[in-house]
Amino acid sequence: MSSETVAIENTILRGEVGSGAHGTGLEGHEDIDHMGVFVEPALNVCGFHPVDHYVYRDQPEGVRSQPGDLDLIMYSLRKFCRLAVQGNPSVLLLLWLPEYTNQTELGRDLVAIRDAFIGREAGGRYIGYLVSQKKALVGERSKKVLRPELVERFGYDTKFAMHALRLGLQGIEYLTEHNLSVPAREPDKSTLLAIRRGEFSFRDALRLIEETEASLRRVVDACTDTVDVEKVERFMVAAHQKHWAAG
Repeated sequence: MSSETVAIENTILRGEVGSGAHGTGLEGHEDIDHMGVFVEPALNVCGFHPVDHYVYRDQPEGVRSQPGDLDLIMYSLRKFCRLAVQGNPSVLLLLWLPEYTNQTELGRDLVAIRDAFIGREAGGRYIGYLVSQKKALVGERSKKVLRPELVERFGYDTKFAMHALRLGLQGIEYLTEHNLSVPAREPDKSTLLAIRRGEFSFRDALRLIEETEASLRRVVDACTDTVDVEKVERFMVAAHQKHWAAG
C-alpha cells in the first residue's frame, strides 16, 4: 500500500491546526492546516516498509500555499507519540482541539491520555520554537523573506511576530495550568491579532515577545512535571493490538 493509503485508511484522529485553530487567522488570507494520526498496519510495523508520516499539499513542494489551500500532515501513532513525549508544540496542539474532523474510538482514547504528555520537556521545545520564530523575525535565521508583502507594508513580518508570541503564551499556559486554550483565550487572542494586523510597531512587538520569552524561561526553570512515558507506551501497545484485531 502507498503511504497515502496507509495513512488515510488507518486514521484515528484528524483536525484543523494552525491559525485557523488558534483563531488568529485573517479572513481570506490563510491556508488550511490539518494534522492527523494513523495506526500502521502490522505489516508496516513488523515488515520492511514502515510508514511514519504522510504529507499532502495542494501546492507542489517549494511553492507557497495560497489562501484556502490544504496542507495536511499525518503521523503514525508511534511517531506522533514520540514527538509529543519530546514536547513538540505543533504536535501537542492536536490533543487539545475543541472538535475533530475524524475521531475514532482510539482517537478519543489518545486525547484522553493527553495529560500524560505534560512535562518540563515541552518547555525547552516551546522556547526553541519561539527563538526560531524570533530569529526569523529579526533576520537572523535566514536571508530569505517568506512574506515580503508584510515587510513592505508594516516594516516586519507580522506573522512571524504573532507566532513567536503565541508560542510563549501557550508554553506558559501549558506548564502552569496543564491546558492549551484552542482557540487562544482573551486577552491573548486580541493581542495576537493586533500584531498580525500590524497594529504594533516592530519595537513594541519585539519587546512583548522578549518579555514573554523571559517569563516562559522562568516557568520552565520552576517546572517539576515529567512526562508519563510508561503510560504512553502502554497505550501505544494496546492501540496497535486493538487496531490490528479490528482490521
